[in-house]
Amino acid sequence: MTDAHKTAAETALRTTGGAPPDDVDKAPIPLLEPREGIPPVVATDEALAEVVAAFAAGTGPVAVDAERASGYRYGQRAYLVQMRREGAGTALIDPVGCPDLSALGEVLSDTEWILHAATQDLPCLREIGMVPSRIFDTELAGRLAGFPRVGLGAMVESVLGYALEKGHSAVDWSTRPLPEPWLRYAALDVELLVDLRDALEKELDRQGKLEWAREEFDAIASAPPAPPRKDPWRRTSGMHKVRRRRQMAAVRELWTARDKVAQRRDVSPGKVLSDSAIIEASLALPAHVNALTALPGFGHRMGRRQLEQWQAAIDRAKALSEAELPQPGQPLQGPPPPRSWADKDPAAAARLSAARAAVSELAERLNMPQENLITPDTVRRVCWEPPGDRSGAAVAEALASYGARRWQIEQVTPLLSAALTDTPAKS
Repeated sequence: MTDAHKTAAETALRTTGGAPPDDVDKAPIPLLEPREGIPPVVATDEALAEVVAAFAAGTGPVAVDAERASGYRYGQRAYLVQMRREGAGTALIDPVGCPDLSALGEVLSDTEWILHAATQDLPCLREIGMVPSRIFDTELAGRLAGFPRVGLGAMVESVLGYALEKGHSAVDWSTRPLPEPWLRYAALDVELLVDLRDALEKELDRQGKLEWAREEFDAIASAPPAPPRKDPWRRTSGMHKVRRRRQMAAVRELWTARDKVAQRRDVSPGKVLSDSAIIEASLALPAHVNALTALPGFGHRMGRRQLEQWQAAIDRAKALSEAELPQPGQPLQGPPPPRSWADKDPAAAARLSAARAAVSELAERLNMPQENLITPDTVRRVCWEPPGDRSGAAVAEALASYGARRWQIEQVTPLLSAALTDTPAKS
């Protein structure tokens, strides 16, 4: 870390919870250019081989970031990978020209990877052969340390005293060639990640939370890929308006047809047909194309062929037998919604209320969000079906079965055990 970085970091981190002091009047220093300038985009096997060699010879942790084209392209693939390591500098890699980065992943397999909001980038990195064994997540570190704002720009500003330009975060990163201002922005995103990691590690250690953070990072790095979402069509925006099963079938058919078109064209599904249009058509169940054209989202700009394919999806839903229609809701996994507990099981509602209050008080004392101390779903599950003897050991075992980390179990077990003991058992 440079002397300027150290001064800003020490000033920011002297306050409780890592938040910047209120009396600091100094404006953050704009970070306008990468230290070694904007590196050329790596898009050939020969250039990639040079990067692999350089990063293999580098030292210390490696900063990693990825840019996707959410809202523009189908799926969540990476369209640019940014990396930085001491001794290797910064690399900007084009996964379109170099779709297999497993060689790079292999030479860095034993290296700590620094990412910001790691769970967002790890899936697309895994697709191109980059799977870390150890990580440091600067966003999660900020949460555990009690920072009120944990976006990368906010963290760099409050911890290091520099201002990152964030104007290109939502652009179409599948654009080729990538404009120079975008590449500058991308390079700057990894410019200070190592400095940020070092400062946050010291702050977590000062607060006695460093081992907690390491447990969280290990859990993220070792987590398996998420399974495919069941019935993803049910997440269509506006689905709460759809009550009848035949209308639900229309949503499913339209969503499925749209997804096939979007995948074939490699565009975001929302650019093919909006969620609001799907809901309008499903509620109306138009009898023919002319009636469909009158609905919002199916206006004169849409071609006849497109209209016919959407009407065909609606007609398929109309032709289904009662047995083929989707059920109103997905099978319930876990406890019912808490709002219904008072009627279904007043004792469980009392346990949940006591547990929530205790967790909230501890999270405030530890200066971290409640959901990072223990997930709300875990608290609900333990309160809905508590272990039989309510002892600390039994509660700890239940928490572990739901995926709680050791540090979380140590912190919340006494609270939950007391909340379960002080309220009646489930009748």
